[in-house]
Amino acid sequence: MYQTVLFDLDGTLTDPGEGITNSVVYALKKYGIHVSDRTELYKFIGPPLQESFEIFYGFPEEKAKEAVAYYREHYRKTGIFENKVYDGMEDALKELKASGKKLVVATAKPELFANQILEHFHLSEYFSFVAGANMDGARTKKDEVIAFALESCQITDCSNVVMVGDREHDVFGAAKFGIDTIGVLYGYGAKEELESAGAAYLVETPGDICKVIL
Repeated sequence: MYQTVLFDLDGTLTDPGEGITNSVVYALKKYGIHVSDRTELYKFIGPPLQESFEIFYGFPEEKAKEAVAYYREHYRKTGIFENKVYDGMEDALKELKASGKKLVVATAKPELFANQILEHFHLSEYFSFVAGANMDGARTKKDEVIAFALESCQITDCSNVVMVGDREHDVFGAAKFGIDTIGVLYGYGAKEELESAGAAYLVETPGDICKVIL
């Protein structure tokens, strides 16, 4: 049924919790904000960073942009590789590719960082294209990233495309193009979040993604 599979990166392909939260802590310290419970910052995993600083800490636009710059200062040196591939994910990608599916990354993370992560963890070979955000803040919303992926891969019929992601942003972004979403429960989005957003399927493990698609 599905021929093209769009994969979110953070919370879907890899678990970036340590690196992202360390980088947010670094940025917040610049403003004298100290976070005692690191799990409070898991909400930063998935949505666009600038938007998160604005919503969660009430930063005005320019201050949020500055906070993103501080975040990246730490992330590009250290945080990017404080990360790990989810158990069973590479096997799932192997199986999907071997079955002839076209695999594409669609992430709100800057493309530069996304490619570095995929290469570092030897996952690049499974993907025909990587669509991400621009470093200047353009193309950060999930629907913008998906539109870029579809255009770049010359996909005009979305009926055989499926999105795989762990947050509501993935579901809402895909829905704008009539694309179904497989919500993964091992990531950072709660079951209730994915259900209320309208995910077509919910899966517990990377191997379950193959069961849905194949």
